[in-house]
Amino acid sequence: MSPHSLLVKHLPFKQLRRVRFLLGALNKTQNSKLKSQNYKLKLKTNKAKTMITNIEIEIQVSIENSKPLIEFLEKEADFNSEKHQIDEYFSPNHRNFIEVRPVKEWLRLRDSGGKYSITYKNWHYDESGKSHYCDEYETKIEDLTQLKKILDVLNFKSVVRVDKSRKTWIYKDYEIAVDLVKGLGDFIEIEYIGKDEKVDPKKITEEMINFLKKIGCRKIKINYVGYPFQLLFPEEVKFEEQ
Repeated sequence: MSPHSLLVKHLPFKQLRRVRFLLGALNKTQNSKLKSQNYKLKLKTNKAKTMITNIEIEIQVSIENSKPLIEFLEKEADFNSEKHQIDEYFSPNHRNFIEVRPVKEWLRLRDSGGKYSITYKNWHYDESGKSHYCDEYETKIEDLTQLKKILDVLNFKSVVRVDKSRKTWIYKDYEIAVDLVKGLGDFIEIEYIGKDEKVDPKKITEEMINFLKKIGCRKIKINYVGYPFQLLFPEEVKFEEQ
């Protein structure tokens, strides 16, 4: 119970009405100030051009020979990290993400070496069924177990787990990950981490493929569905050779 509630509980009726009126007016004023502050913050954010942070542009490929890429990264790129990641994906019972085609939405809980995060992605597909970017919203979390309990209470069910080892490097505007995925094998993920919000996602992904070709990676096969879909529906996965 709040201090205000304790105060007004024992007041006479007329005074109680007056206090409630004043508290209501105070709340309206505070809400108005908060809205004003949020509006100013939104304007400031837009001016700073940070909308790119909620868009992810990436490719996921398998390559015949990863040796040229590894040698290039070790020589030219900055090594970032090596981690064991467990990704668990959830879907709400009232709106099953994985029953539609193509699967556009994914809700992920990640355990990355003891550091936890939650991520929602909404992929945008073109008329040919290809996707080059998604809307991405991600934040750190402290207690993975408690969040899973919350999702359970809200009728979200776990649909698949992705277990992988990941090494990442930073090269110019790219974050390049070399993944070993349990049940799937070796893959390369390249994500655009540049700050230009006006980039064309399709053009960026084409540049990523050309980057791999120039290094000497042979038989580059791209998929547009990701690890969770490959584990859930392997018979539906199609790879496009570049």
